[in-house]
Amino acid sequence: MKITRRQALAFRLDSHHLAERLEPGSLSAAAGACGLQNTPPGAAALALHARLNNLEAQDVTQALEQDKSLLQAWSLRASPYIFPLDDWTFFTLGLLPEDEDSTRFFIYAVEAALAKTGVSAMQVVDWVAVALLDALDGQALTKDALGVDLARRTAAHLSAAQRLAWDSPSWYAAGQSLGESVVRFALPIMALKGLCCHGERRGEQAYIVRCDQWINHPPKPSDRLQAQAGLVRRYLHCFGPSTPRHFGEWAGISPNQAAQAWGRIESELAAVDFEGHQAWLLERDLERMASPRQAEGVRFLPPHDPYKALRDRATLIPDRTLQKTLWKAIGNPGVLLVDGQAAAAWRPSKKGKRLKLAVDSFEPISGSAWAQIESEGRLLAAFRGCDSVEITSG
Repeated sequence: MKITRRQALAFRLDSHHLAERLEPGSLSAAAGACGLQNTPPGAAALALHARLNNLEAQDVTQALEQDKSLLQAWSLRASPYIFPLDDWTFFTLGLLPEDEDSTRFFIYAVEAALAKTGVSAMQVVDWVAVALLDALDGQALTKDALGVDLARRTAAHLSAAQRLAWDSPSWYAAGQSLGESVVRFALPIMALKGLCCHGERRGEQAYIVRCDQWINHPPKPSDRLQAQAGLVRRYLHCFGPSTPRHFGEWAGISPNQAAQAWGRIESELAAVDFEGHQAWLLERDLERMASPRQAEGVRFLPPHDPYKALRDRATLIPDRTLQKTLWKAIGNPGVLLVDGQAAAAWRPSKKGKRLKLAVDSFEPISGSAWAQIESEGRLLAAFRGCDSVEITSG
């Protein structure tokens, strides 16, 4: 089967629930497609707004903090993600590294600190796993407070020479010891182990809690193989056709770990020709790929929207200059979709009850499309708690 860029984009938009908005009450379906990165805080809610009709901000808060049908935890690429509680193991256990090399790959930035302190990544993971259960027993802590506590508790395992390095100033962040930085890097692994997650948000502060003391009704347990298979299926359903390499980059795991996970569902895959290159698709998705639903309307996607997390960026944005505009090291803009096409970059600013949306179009936008953009902008303003919106074109 030969698949064109146009087909693949239409298929992916539909899989991401961006071809047509879901009805109210479909939070889990929207979040469960492939998870929602919540960077910065509130970004996942914007992604949900692009996928659901009549969504209000308090609906997301209620699902996270009261109903607990959604869970926030460190997940893909060690970033905070929101996903359905029922899919918890896919987005945690499905990513869990099994050995020293894969652990170092997942939290690669800690390498220099491990070398200076003379400890292995697996040692740190084991020590922090024990210390974390005690530190969070019956209480929620901010990441800063938890880092201080865990660094103190794990220091007991170190020699005198190691302790000197552990207590020395960190080059990762001012005001931290190197030991604090090391244990903070280990926190995403704790989430993948199912030990901690994000609890109630208080003002501007996120609080970390023990999963077993936060989740009222845990989902049925899953083994690692099932979790890995489930994650690969989610990935291919949203980003197919694709390859093991792109899956690993999306997940933030080592090439070996990605290949092992990919192999769990090898019998379910169909090889296809994607713009002259071999790639794979779930066999069950072949029929929908042949005639995907076409997207309509306007969507303001946040900077880290899951649709923008595709690794074959040229499929979405062929122009390399535009790619550099949309995917920066820091300070990414959002993407404005018009009938499924990436039509502009956008940035919001809020002053009081007024939302300003600066839109920088990639090519001329028709008058009818601008009318849709203004209508969608008003919906977004209301979602952000604003009374009015001003849309400017760059």
